[in-house]
Amino acid sequence: MYAVRQSIARSIQRRAAQAAACKSSAAAEPFLNGSSSNYVDEMYESWKADPTSVHKSWQIFFSRAEAGAGPGQAHTSAPNLPLYPVFAPGAVQVSAPSTTPASSGDINHAITKHHNFQRLLRSYQASGHHIAKLDPLGIGSADLDDTVPPTLTLEYYNFNKQDMDMEFQLPKYTFLGGNETKLTLRETIKRLEQTYCGSIGVEFMHIDNPSAREYIRKWIEKPGIRNMTSEEKRILLARLVRSTRFEEFLAKKWPSEKRFGLEGCEVLIPAMKHIIDVANARGVEKFVIGMPHRGRLNVLANVCRKELYKLFNQFDPDMRPEDEGSGDVKYHLGMFHRRTNHLTNKEVELSVVANPSHLEAVNPVVCGKVRAAQFFDDDPKGQRTMAILLHGDAAYSGQGIVYETMHLSDLSHYTTGGTIHIVVNNQVGFTTDPRFSRSSPYCTDVAKVVSAPIMHVNADDPEAVMHVCNIAANWRCDWGKDVVLDLVCYRRNGHNEADEPSFTQPLMYKRIRETPNVLKKYSQQLLAEGSVTQKIIDDELKDFDDILNQAYQDSLELKNVKLADWLDSPWGNFFECDENRVPIFCETPPTGTPESVINVVTEKFSENPPIKVHPGIQRILKARRAMVESRTADWALGEALAFGSLLMEGYHVRLSGQDVERGTFSHRHHVLHDQDIDGKVYNPLQNLSSSQQKYSVSNSSLSEFGVLGFELGFSQHNPNALVIWEAQFGDFFNTAQTIVDQFISSGQDKWIRQSGLVMLLPHGFEGMGPEHSSARMERFLQMCNDDEDKINSDLVDEQLADANWLICNVTTPANMFHVLRRQMYMKFRKPLVVFTPKSLLRHPQARSSFDEMVSGTTFKAIIPEVSEPKNVKKSLFCTGKVYYELVEEREKRGLTDSVSITRVEQLHPFPYDLMQAELQRFPDTEITWVQEEHKNAGAWSFIKPRLANVAGGKKISYAGRDPAASAATGNKKAHKEEIKKFMEQAFSL
Repeated sequence: MYAVRQSIARSIQRRAAQAAACKSSAAAEPFLNGSSSNYVDEMYESWKADPTSVHKSWQIFFSRAEAGAGPGQAHTSAPNLPLYPVFAPGAVQVSAPSTTPASSGDINHAITKHHNFQRLLRSYQASGHHIAKLDPLGIGSADLDDTVPPTLTLEYYNFNKQDMDMEFQLPKYTFLGGNETKLTLRETIKRLEQTYCGSIGVEFMHIDNPSAREYIRKWIEKPGIRNMTSEEKRILLARLVRSTRFEEFLAKKWPSEKRFGLEGCEVLIPAMKHIIDVANARGVEKFVIGMPHRGRLNVLANVCRKELYKLFNQFDPDMRPEDEGSGDVKYHLGMFHRRTNHLTNKEVELSVVANPSHLEAVNPVVCGKVRAAQFFDDDPKGQRTMAILLHGDAAYSGQGIVYETMHLSDLSHYTTGGTIHIVVNNQVGFTTDPRFSRSSPYCTDVAKVVSAPIMHVNADDPEAVMHVCNIAANWRCDWGKDVVLDLVCYRRNGHNEADEPSFTQPLMYKRIRETPNVLKKYSQQLLAEGSVTQKIIDDELKDFDDILNQAYQDSLELKNVKLADWLDSPWGNFFECDENRVPIFCETPPTGTPESVINVVTEKFSENPPIKVHPGIQRILKARRAMVESRTADWALGEALAFGSLLMEGYHVRLSGQDVERGTFSHRHHVLHDQDIDGKVYNPLQNLSSSQQKYSVSNSSLSEFGVLGFELGFSQHNPNALVIWEAQFGDFFNTAQTIVDQFISSGQDKWIRQSGLVMLLPHGFEGMGPEHSSARMERFLQMCNDDEDKINSDLVDEQLADANWLICNVTTPANMFHVLRRQMYMKFRKPLVVFTPKSLLRHPQARSSFDEMVSGTTFKAIIPEVSEPKNVKKSLFCTGKVYYELVEEREKRGLTDSVSITRVEQLHPFPYDLMQAELQRFPDTEITWVQEEHKNAGAWSFIKPRLANVAGGKKISYAGRDPAASAATGNKKAHKEEIKKFMEQAFSL
């Protein structure tokens, strides 16, 4: 839009000479300066669209200006009209009508009034939420500040009582007037207070997109937009009945049990159901829900419709699980359910993801599952699957994973088309007052980094809650971006039902005890307005009470708990089962691939691309072609063969992490960049054949916790995807330790939740210091579930099936190829952790022949000594790249016939049978475990008892670095001396 002085000056529709005259005229008008001109711009645009939409004096001014009136001549007050805009009937007249041309000072004063009116509107839109009535207890302010912003006072704009009945032209950026174009100041303030300072406080002015801001204003400001029909109110009442009576029933039947009830925020259930109804009506079919423990049982029962008798059965302390696994407490469990939504008559699929007590940790997992569903359903815009994440107020502002997850929301390989966030704002975190748990005014301020609209609402005003839910669902469907609902409520009990909250919040809990629940309040409201009768309310209560009591009786008939009933996303017919749906044990076939496939992948991976690449890339491609001609693979080629062959077999491959496109150590180069055209790239593995599955490779944000959680969620949705997360350096996974501990290592045991996620962790001691050497192998091995005193089955697949995860430290490209392909060939899914090398990526000895990867070949859990040493006195066992250093040292010392070296490629499940066979080759030798890690790290503590068990109690000696607190030295000389020392230990005879 042209500014008015430019519009009048140029008047594009008129002759050039007139435009020049207008420019000098407008520029000389004394009142067109500073902020006044913005107001005139608005009036001018309104006048152009409809001359009658502005005051008569402005009509005259604009028509004269466009006709070429000179400076100071365009404005003349209309005859018999007051200087100021028209007043409502009975208003005090500020000045008598005048036919005398007004002075520039009078005009400037009038414009200032109108400009201040617009500033007032903007202030309410931007800051009205600060004085909204959000706290149902009426104790404090949700923004932790009880003061009124000065910009929300009349004095700030020099308005007085005489101005209250002055009528103002409404600007285009407000919808307060509905069909009215003018309102008095009094009526405007009344509507602004109702809109922005009542039970709803909206933050949206931080959004950069003007159209998005206008969208929110329409939903918030239009008169009557919040009105509900009688039928809608009855549905809301019925849902409140279910939410409230469910908690009361549990409290009555199991008063001493922890259940983390929803009392104080019972409106959450109708809120979630309304969001699902609206989104489902607009085409969303699948909803993936992540939430903490508070209210989980209520959500499972009343949102997802979990069978009540199975839920009540979880309260029986004598119930044993009939299937394998340790299980979890009931308020951590997930579920999956597909049903018809009776309000929309459409199918809806609901999944609640199991979650530990680590609040917010489930967020990226949910988003990853949603992204996977969208990928496999060919739903790139996320129109059919969406995420709903529930949060607590203290956790939402305090946990860094909230930011990490939200920051993925607009990244092309991680976006899910918007998440609806619902904060159950108890106004307390366990026992911590919000004034001591956050530095920001609101617990939701983190959402502003992604320009998400934030709607704070008093949770004891159910109709206001329904309105913001309506906005949120429509926003997500229309804009495909995150949105946050902040349900300001309270927690009627303590952190759990056995906790005494008055120790730390005495005044709050005194008020809570005096406050009736939202069902009572809303029932009284509906009775008062005549929307329902007492009989309708009583019938709703009785009907649901009968359902609860019958479900309780049914639960008494159950004899055990079935953990599989709580699975959050079943895999359909993936598992081969007998007629009773019992899984059949199946052997994993060989993981080699036909020579023809090897030829296709290696040719594409080494050919010159159809873009201009860097000279260094040209040299790398040339070296690849030379390896292909010799039928040899280095690490990058072995990995590419694994990916490419699986893609050609129809498996999706997804590689994610920091710098994975090129590879941290510049070895991979799966995405090639044109050197002349920004953004033009070529992915050779995406161009293998027309029938291949999609290959997704993307550099991630600088996040481990969030991105690893996301990839875990992606892997859980569909078993036919090889999902890989690679750490920039192995030890960087430690910022994602929660995902490793609570989900990956133990997810199947707790929740019957299988995952084939692969973690690639660069590991190896090359003198790079304590933060770039160790991937902390010992942590992963400590969490393995096998018994060091019990030799497991000699059937490989039984070993794999019994393991909670697979831990490998491979040393050849062929073994890397096989271990990745095995992830898709197994008839079940297990997480795989691979300690990948750094120096071996280009090591001349770390090569594999194509013959080791063709059909009929398979993974090697150990790689024994190739030759048969004739006079072996010592058997060395090791894992990882230290093998190559040991071979080199053995040759230097001339001990090739005296010392055997065996590589353990798979640490868990420990290959007892293979190790036993290897020890029998050299029964009378000294056995030494060699590692480059410190003695209190690496594999030693894990290997020692298992190797001793296999060796029949024979002494196992150690060669390696001494114990240390730091993962590795940062001093080059010390690094070399440590190597020298443990080589002496290893080869001393």
